[in-house]
Amino acid sequence: MGVPGEATRASYDRVAEAYATRFFEELRGKPLDRALLGCLAEQVPDKLPVADVGCGPGHIARHLHELGVRTLGVDLSPRMIELARERTPEVPFQVGSMLALDADDGAWGGIAAFYSIIHLTPGELPRAFAEFHRVLAPGGVLLLAFHTSPPPDLETDDGGVTHLDELLGEPVSLDFHFLDPAAIRSRLEDAGLVVEVSVDRLPTDPAEAKTRRAYVIARKPLPG
Repeated sequence: MGVPGEATRASYDRVAEAYATRFFEELRGKPLDRALLGCLAEQVPDKLPVADVGCGPGHIARHLHELGVRTLGVDLSPRMIELARERTPEVPFQVGSMLALDADDGAWGGIAAFYSIIHLTPGELPRAFAEFHRVLAPGGVLLLAFHTSPPPDLETDDGGVTHLDELLGEPVSLDFHFLDPAAIRSRLEDAGLVVEVSVDRLPTDPAEAKTRRAYVIARKPLPG
């Protein structure tokens, strides 16, 4: 049995440069994403840092930094982290896994996890959400984005999973999980987070993948 996440790490190391070239400026064409990130930024308690978990080349972290938020980035791929550091040296980036975050309990005021939980198996989601709950301060906010249905030209198995052997012209071994928003909300609540907002949308930018997407905002409750 391989190391959990190893295929995902190796795949994103391989496509890192092409991925950054294609997606680093993508927020310019995503007004809803920008608005939700602004909503997250306004609600961070006590000026605590916000972590971009599964940060890739760091474009979400950069946007939050430009909004005046203390920001850091975490990604499984060392090459993605190298590119993130090169592109936004003002933000600290580190290699890490959302299944075992290198942060103290209650250290973060917010988490943005954009299209990173889609590579987790169903059995790994509760562990990741428990970690999100652990590292968030009371009142801290989580903003998730994930795909809920594939584009017409992609097939999924009975579990809603698509496996790719090629991405952006490079050989990879990646499983993409298309997730049910109701099930994600339920798992977040099981982890002790309170779901406050849940919205979904169709693709709006001609350059983005033709998938349906969901956004969920959840909060770690204050004591009492």
